[in-house]
Amino acid sequence: MLWSFVKAFALGGALCAIGEFLVLKTKLTPARILVGYIVAGVILSATGLYGPLAEFAGAGATVPLTGFGHALTNGVKKAVQEIGFMGAFTGGLTSTAAGIAAAVFFGALAAMVFKPRPK
Repeated sequence: MLWSFVKAFALGGALCAIGEFLVLKTKLTPARILVGYIVAGVILSATGLYGPLAEFAGAGATVPLTGFGHALTNGVKKAVQEIGFMGAFTGGLTSTAAGIAAAVFFGALAAMVFKPRPK
């Protein structure tokens, strides 16, 4: 079990370190970096490279934004196999709906519990 934590921490930390490097050393905006991470996850998943990485590192690969791209790709693949062409439009949303709903719910809950204020 400890080894699973080490693998997840190492890969998740490496992904975060790459993002931090991009923020500090390039003129890319954080929004572009985040979108780049999602696109990288989609490309790596579509080429079959991200699946083994996710199996190896577990949450270290599935929690960062590259994991979101991986989930989108897997959802689209599954939906296309089940319902055909329309699955390309619905599969990604179906596979990630629970995570998105949880983020919205807990974000709203945090806004109600704590007093948000503008910067």
